Amino acid sequence: MNTGSDESGGAVLASEGARVSKARDDGERALGSRAPEFVKARRLLHLSWQVGVFVIGLAIVVAGIIMLPLPGPGWVVIFGGMAVWATEFVWAQLVLRWTKRKVTEAAQKALDPKVRRRNIVVTSIGLVIMAVLVGIYVWKFGAVMPWKIQDQ
Repeated sequence: MNTGSDESGGAVLASEGARVSKARDDGERALGSRAPEFVKARRLLHLSWQVGVFVIGLAIVVAGIIMLPLPGPGWVVIFGGMAVWATEFVWAQLVLRWTKRKVTEAAQKALDPKVRRRNIVVTSIGLVIMAVLVGIYVWKFGAVMPWKIQDQ
């Protein structure tokens, strides 16, 4: 049974054979499995489908987690794995909706003139501090790097 909360205080339930068909007014898709109908009609096939989707999504999410400290688009890959899970699991659909809502709110907040001005001031102060530190280093040690590299 897939359960999940789409709105505060409310839960959306989908039994094994039933689909959640109530779509939200703001254009979001209905919650529930997006597997083809012939897959949903057969319980064992649908369970195999869910296991396959979970394993593929897990592999993508693990690859994204590995990419976090290594070079690569770690967060993009993690959210890609979540999108794969969201094709089948309500909890992943809800996580992606929440994430989309929070990213949109953050983008709107970043466009606020006060916040932009503050960010520009903080960035400028940080650049001045970095320039002073580099200047002190060059003044004290010269343009020579601290490690010794001989021509070979």
